[in-house]
Amino acid sequence: MTRCLVTGSTGYIGSRLVVQLVRAGHEAVASARDVAKLAAFDWPDDVPAVELDVSDPASCDRAFAAAGPVEVAYFLVHSIGEGDFAEQDLESARQFAAAAHRAGVRRLVYLGGFVPQQEELSEHLESRADVGDALGEAGVELVWLRAAIVLGGGSTSYELVRHIADRVPVVPLPSWMRHPVSPVAVSDVLRHLVAAADRGGLPAGAYDVSNGEDPSYADLIKAYAADAGLRRLWVPMPPVPARLVAAIASRLTPLPHELAADLIMSLPNSMASQDHRIAEFVPDPPGGPVSVRDALHRARTGGTAVGVWASTDPLHRADTDPDWSA
Repeated sequence: MTRCLVTGSTGYIGSRLVVQLVRAGHEAVASARDVAKLAAFDWPDDVPAVELDVSDPASCDRAFAAAGPVEVAYFLVHSIGEGDFAEQDLESARQFAAAAHRAGVRRLVYLGGFVPQQEELSEHLESRADVGDALGEAGVELVWLRAAIVLGGGSTSYELVRHIADRVPVVPLPSWMRHPVSPVAVSDVLRHLVAAADRGGLPAGAYDVSNGEDPSYADLIKAYAADAGLRRLWVPMPPVPARLVAAIASRLTPLPHELAADLIMSLPNSMASQDHRIAEFVPDPPGGPVSVRDALHRARTGGTAVGVWASTDPLHRADTDPDWSA
């Protein structure tokens, strides 16, 4: 049993990770800038909570002191869509990692995005890479999990696919939307995050996580439309600037405009994984990772949203997910 501190516990991944850590027999400590917001979650009463603002070094120190002897700390916060998010996230990562080192934390676990080699990265992907580098400079061993497209009801990537397919009867497909990507279901992301709590099982290092499939982003939208029974007209196009597509598409969905735009700007980057080393340490579940088709279907047909603890499937939307995912 490992005592784990989870940052971003009110977020999509963090709220589900608290549940999975407890169910795996670990001690999870939830954290948030506003602890009162944690009352919205249906976690067991014995999940302790601490106030933590990763942008404040003193708050980081107080949180680790209040959380007790933390062995593993998860860094799951990011400010994408919030103005100068890159500099803010970088400084927060440095401060959090330094505080973890002072507190005697043995391992940091970070969930970031893919880092395509020899490419000019979007601001979003470059920021996620910089955060991973900063976390690794503090003297605490780091497990850096890198995911491209996370599928699950309530996840930003899935909801962007869903809302575009639901709302746009004629879908333009710039050539870069036909680049392969490596999706992964949120349940498989959580499986790897929980495995990272075992320092004897998963060695420190950077690993891609995916389901082994390489559809294009256009394929994902088409697959969702097919599962939902939607008839759409698909229009192949030349390489339209991603900034123009982001400006238009981000206003066609209920997602926060800056958030959707920042994600769309990352699509021209290569998002296909060539790194499957993590399977050497984290065995696939019976039946293998969740397929794209299964993930899209389970996310879409999740039924009435319930709490993250009460939910029978992490891919289902929870009642604490953002309103724009309803």
